[in-house]
Amino acid sequence: MINNKTSIKGDPMADLQRSAIAHRAIWTGLTYVKAKETGKANEVEKIIREAIAQTGKMQGNEIKKQCTNPDSVKCFADTFLTGSTLKTFEVEFKVKNNDKMEMEFHHCPLLKGWQDAGIDDETCVKLCDMAMDGDRNIAKSMGYDFKLTDTIANGYPTCKIAFSKKK
Repeated sequence: MINNKTSIKGDPMADLQRSAIAHRAIWTGLTYVKAKETGKANEVEKIIREAIAQTGKMQGNEIKKQCTNPDSVKCFADTFLTGSTLKTFEVEFKVKNNDKMEMEFHHCPLLKGWQDAGIDDETCVKLCDMAMDGDRNIAKSMGYDFKLTDTIANGYPTCKIAFSKKK
C-alpha cells in the first residue's frame, strides 16, 4: 500500500513545484501506459530511460558548474536541493557532510501524478525506477556513488537516497 501524503501544505512555491512535477510525470507515465497497451513497453521504457539519463547528465553537469567545491558532497547538496525543492519533496537530511549525503523524501510529486492519473501500483514502481535514472546520472556527472534503498512507490514510508564520494 502506497502512502504518499504531504505534511507541508499551503506553501505556494512547494504547491506550484509539486503541480508542475506531477504534470510532467503524468506525461511520462501515460506514455509508458499507452506503450504497454500496444505491446511496446520494453521499447518505450528504453527510450524513456535514455531520455531521463540524458536529463540527469545535463542537470548534473550544470550543478557541478554551480558548485563552488564539486568535491564536497555537502556543496553539491546545497546546490542541488534548494529550499523549495526541500519542501516539495519534504526532504529530511540524515547525514550531510563533505563525504556523503543521506536523506529521506517523505513525499513524491511524481508518484502523486501517476496515482492521480490512475496508474496501478506496479507500474508506479517501474516509473519510479525509471525516474531515478535522472538522479543516478546526476551522481555520475558529479563523480559520486548513488544509492537508493526504500521508495515510497514500493510501499515504504520514505525514499532513502544517498550520494557519496567514490571509495
